[in-house]
Amino acid sequence: MTYENYVPVVEVTRGPIVESVHFGAAVVVDAAGQVLAAVGDPQTRAYLRSSAKPFQALPFVEMGGVERFNLSDRELALMCASHHGTDEHVRVVTGMQEKIGIDESDMLCGSHEPADKATWKAMVLRGEQPSPRRHNCSGKHTGMLAHAVMRGLPKADYINPQHPIQQTILQTFAEMTGMEAGQVVVGIDGCSVPTFAIPLYNTALGFARVADPSRLSEQRANALRHIFHAMSTFPEMISGPDGFDTVLMQAGAGKFVSKGGAEGYQGIAVAPGALSPNSPGLGIAFKISDGDGSDRARPMVALALLKQLGLLSAAEVERMAKFDQRKLYNFRRLEVGEIRPCFTV
Repeated sequence: MTYENYVPVVEVTRGPIVESVHFGAAVVVDAAGQVLAAVGDPQTRAYLRSSAKPFQALPFVEMGGVERFNLSDRELALMCASHHGTDEHVRVVTGMQEKIGIDESDMLCGSHEPADKATWKAMVLRGEQPSPRRHNCSGKHTGMLAHAVMRGLPKADYINPQHPIQQTILQTFAEMTGMEAGQVVVGIDGCSVPTFAIPLYNTALGFARVADPSRLSEQRANALRHIFHAMSTFPEMISGPDGFDTVLMQAGAGKFVSKGGAEGYQGIAVAPGALSPNSPGLGIAFKISDGDGSDRARPMVALALLKQLGLLSAAEVERMAKFDQRKLYNFRRLEVGEIRPCFTV
């Protein structure tokens, strides 16, 4: 990868000039692997980070894990989530662990402050410290532990890239994205499990197959339909009350599965028929080159892509307004500029 893979995608103005620019690359693919639109280089390779979570849950679902532990669709959605650590998220993950027969002490994700500000404020006031169950990846880790329990495999080192659970996940991820396992670059994510770097094209192909798995085996297709349904039906599990993924899926009402990842990564699966009665399922993947630490570019690029593809109604655009092109104001509420997308697919 070189910096030439990326092009300007969001610009921030102050007065009459552009003060800052975010660069990115994006691609839109159908389930047959055809590129329908691109910005920058579709072969840009980057780590999916948490955008990989639906794929990491897939082998567990394929093997009957949901039925084995009598998990609800809400609980399955949390397995695919980067949740904000609310009390409801903790309640759901605790219930999952009781069904599976594991405990918070089995989790190897660490802990951090919850992303939900109201939750964190309430925790501070009552003297509660962050815990693994409030970690944004606690659902994923619970799912991996359940996978180990189901197969009678050790729980102690389930995050090790060589653990059979992680090897199964890697193989499944490679198959879903049209890669060989040996072509996938493996790193370690913030929550300590393996994370994967592949070209954006292949990620988009994987998300297109999440949306339309009809070309895959019946077992895999049924598992992917279950994951799509769970995530799109319970979007409040995927991030949180004000999270982009949650709000987009609520606005789309079943049209999208949206999963962001750290360092400015985003994957979106678009259901067949979302654009017109016969429109294909689509996969969208993009990366903001600077990591988008303030998370101001990633949602805007997602909305610009969806709007340019004709996938958002006027009402849906209005519901997403806080993430869209907007005026910028200083601390005295004086208008000083705007933030806006600057690309066309």
